[in-house]
Amino acid sequence: SNTTVSGLRNPVNITFRFEEALKANVTPKCSFWDFTEKSWKDTGCRTVQQENEIICSCNHLTYFAVLLVPKSNIRLPDVVSLTYITQVGCSLSLVFLTITFILYFINRRKANDDSLKIHMNLTLALFFLNVFFLCSGASEMLKVDTLCISFAVLLHYFLLCSFFWMAVEGFHLYMLLCKVFNMYIRKYILKLCLVAWGVPAVVTILTACINMEVYGRVSIHYIQSNASNIAFCFVNNVVVRNVTILSLVFLVCLFNLVMLSITVKKIMSMRSNKVSGENRSACQDVGTVLGITFLLGTTWGLAFFSFGPLELTGIYLFTILNSLQGFFIFLRYFLSKQRASRGSATMATQSSGT
Repeated sequence: SNTTVSGLRNPVNITFRFEEALKANVTPKCSFWDFTEKSWKDTGCRTVQQENEIICSCNHLTYFAVLLVPKSNIRLPDVVSLTYITQVGCSLSLVFLTITFILYFINRRKANDDSLKIHMNLTLALFFLNVFFLCSGASEMLKVDTLCISFAVLLHYFLLCSFFWMAVEGFHLYMLLCKVFNMYIRKYILKLCLVAWGVPAVVTILTACINMEVYGRVSIHYIQSNASNIAFCFVNNVVVRNVTILSLVFLVCLFNLVMLSITVKKIMSMRSNKVSGENRSACQDVGTVLGITFLLGTTWGLAFFSFGPLELTGIYLFTILNSLQGFFIFLRYFLSKQRASRGSATMATQSSGT
């Protein structure tokens, strides 16, 4: 029968016995599958852990299971704070990415170089990444599966595009710094666009064709009794996330970290040799390095250091820096334009004095 039993005054106790002791890095959590929201919940259940058994004390009847949740320093207040930081940061990035793209577009003829075109493509990819990330959280609350899957696919695609364009930024920086002679590559920007927009499309389409069920609701789990999980629409399969996203993030961050190191080395060499009579301050050089750091997306590498005693600190740094990536890219563009204007004014003054 379809009779629902809930709100029991005397809770039902269900005992799960284990042949081996639980590992120290996991915490048992009595849960049940909500067929309506398609997620695990623990509402109305209390978990009692004894030596080799777990007792689930619940005030309703359904199919219960014990989930072994990895221990984490993240609690409900932290999850709420991180969610607000992400939403505010992504919203600010959206505004400043829009301004940056408009400024790039206006100046595209005044400074018709490949670097500007690459910056425009990265800005566009990050803009849509932020749009669909914010939409994925909102669409999850509507509980419409088709809408959730659509936003999950688009979020996956633009996340991959963003990292491909960050890798392109690193590759172009290498071409500028390490190639002594000017190299002409036929249809250079077109080839970069085919790779950075095309490869993510192929990966996303193949993933969707092989198994569309890998896209859907993803819950953020934390150890907190009688609380609902925060969720959004994304790739819900761990293997697919690791293969198509985590591996790409690792390779891009590693490659761009090398490019950043080469840049720092070049700047230090220029300071020691005082190349071309430049009189740059240390603050300007630090600003240049920080600007390139956000342009290359090396701050995403913090994801690989957010564990152990520094887990919570790492996650806060990761969330703040990467949600505001669009703002920092705008700041880099604005400061570089200011420096260029001051340089032009100085040259004009020297010319008139001569």
